[in-house]
Amino acid sequence: MSSLTKKTYRKALNESMRQAMRKNEQVYLIGEDIGVYGGGFGVVSGLLEEFGGERVRETPISESAMVGICVGSAMLGMRPVMELHFSDFVTVAMDQLVNQAAKMRYMSGKDVSVPFVLRAPLGAGTGAGAQHSQSLESWFTHVPGLIVIAPSNAYDAKGLLLSAIQDENPVIFFEHKMLYDHVMEVPDEMYMLPIGVADIKREGEDVTIIATSRMVNFALIAAEQLKFQGISVEVIDPRTLVPLDKETLIRSVEKTGRVMIVTEEVKESGFGAELSAMIVESRAFYSLNAPIKRIGAAFTPTPVAEGLERSSIPQIEDILLAVKQMILKDQYALKEWKAKLFVK
Repeated sequence: MSSLTKKTYRKALNESMRQAMRKNEQVYLIGEDIGVYGGGFGVVSGLLEEFGGERVRETPISESAMVGICVGSAMLGMRPVMELHFSDFVTVAMDQLVNQAAKMRYMSGKDVSVPFVLRAPLGAGTGAGAQHSQSLESWFTHVPGLIVIAPSNAYDAKGLLLSAIQDENPVIFFEHKMLYDHVMEVPDEMYMLPIGVADIKREGEDVTIIATSRMVNFALIAAEQLKFQGISVEVIDPRTLVPLDKETLIRSVEKTGRVMIVTEEVKESGFGAELSAMIVESRAFYSLNAPIKRIGAAFTPTPVAEGLERSSIPQIEDILLAVKQMILKDQYALKEWKAKLFVK
């Protein structure tokens, strides 16, 4: 019988790395300020004290060098877990990731593996500005050889990170900064969640919302509010973007006949567009009763000012309105409902 304890997303990640390091001496951590400081968001706090400087490696400010160390050491049998301060800084290390880590196992006929996890805090909400608030996950879903994971809660984060550490492929593990304080019950012992399996967070009948990362939580809040309007919403979290559990998404769309895709990334050319195309090219297309709706960030660098930042990324109100637009046939009723929604 597993014991459950309420944990933050941050604590769940910390626990998963601690347990993985206790089980396998080949697992080590590397990154800027991950020692005494405990990492940019405190996720690795306390691990230096338990495992020492040999396995919790502080580095200079050079993301390219860090990723290069991880790729090389992984090829030699180690299992590095690297932390970026912000996922935006991955741009400095794109050659190491895209041309080396992602290609090595294929080019060697699986003789050489690169079991490497890159933890990357992403997303807006902290007022950190255009260079520290991006959601760039679609860049990596386009690269064969990389696994891409984006958990939306503490339970998924722990189980998927443990699976990522044990995988033989390089994994980009996106953690939304605004989720670090999210709390839920999480098993104390080690457990692994399967990579490539979506999770139906809420079952419904009228419309399917496929959401990623923090937007899953926004979708769940919206779905609860819509329940009192007589609208039943199914919310699905892919959890792993690559590999993608297409079948679960297709079955849900076949059931509801309507689908909305909600991601925080810039809407243009994002992962949401890939999800939309996948549905249209599948058998689910014949079940659609309305056009697919995509919601994403505005095509602009993320503003610093709180109000502007909020307006540039999807909000719960956007999801509520979009669902109503899909469901309501009477345009007068829609206009009346929209007016009530935005009444102060």
